[in-house]
Amino acid sequence: MSFIKEHYSPQSLEGLCRLFGKTRQAFYDTNWREEKQTMENEIVLQEVSRIKSSQPRIGGRKLHYMMSDFLNVHQIKMGGDQLFDLLSVHGLLVRKRKRRVSTTNSYHRFRKYPNLVRSLEIVRPEQLWVSDITYIATAHGFCYLSLITDAFSKLIVGYNLENTLATEGCIKALQMALQGRKYRKYSLIHHSDRGIQYCSNEYVQLLQEQLINISMTEKGDPYENAIAERVNGILKDEFTLYNQFASYEQAKLKIDQSIAIYNTERPHASCNYLTPLQAHNEDIKLIKRWKNYSKNKTDDEQ
Repeated sequence: MSFIKEHYSPQSLEGLCRLFGKTRQAFYDTNWREEKQTMENEIVLQEVSRIKSSQPRIGGRKLHYMMSDFLNVHQIKMGGDQLFDLLSVHGLLVRKRKRRVSTTNSYHRFRKYPNLVRSLEIVRPEQLWVSDITYIATAHGFCYLSLITDAFSKLIVGYNLENTLATEGCIKALQMALQGRKYRKYSLIHHSDRGIQYCSNEYVQLLQEQLINISMTEKGDPYENAIAERVNGILKDEFTLYNQFASYEQAKLKIDQSIAIYNTERPHASCNYLTPLQAHNEDIKLIKRWKNYSKNKTDDEQ
């Protein structure tokens, strides 16, 4: 279009427009719209780059929500599908990765507790905590990240990184969660897999001292601890914790930064698009806002 505008006189341009049944004004309007769309796309891509600098693998739907105020300020009308198309053209869509390392050993002598949360309706913060362990690769081998997440707000309330799978790492994460507990007058359930760390005498004793009910998966099915698995996936995929780090110290620094951003900046679809910290501090009824997207589609969201 710009080539035609540069190389044809107004008279010949008028002839071309008549040939295609268009007016000269329609030609200029079309050309202006194309240039405006190009500029808007550049503005959007710059904002996407800014957000992805701290959350490099955040999904498209959540990205569109985070950019809603930005789009309004710049008077840019861009729906979720348009943003997906723009991200796709520039190779900015992300795909889910598969876990490969098992961190659970459920073949041990310690007592295993029944699943108390299979049909539990989650209605408030600190009603249910879910726990899990994920691996972090370093140049010197694996480290192991213990996480405790509030099932209502999706707030990571406790975490710890250790060089081994010893129970000590899980206990430190639990101690952190207990120290920051906000709603102490309400009952609380702690849910985990049947790994030896969570069944150990030290871990169980700490829960019992705090009058916390103990719940565990029963069939070895990860969907019985789906929230914990999902939070693991978010940290690994969106915050690139699947990368190999040069040292424990480098991994620890990245984890501290990532969890701070996750808790305070990243909106959660299952929390009315509040951040986990906002959802944890507000006494509100949360509404399910996500859809069951195809497993094969990029940017699977929650």
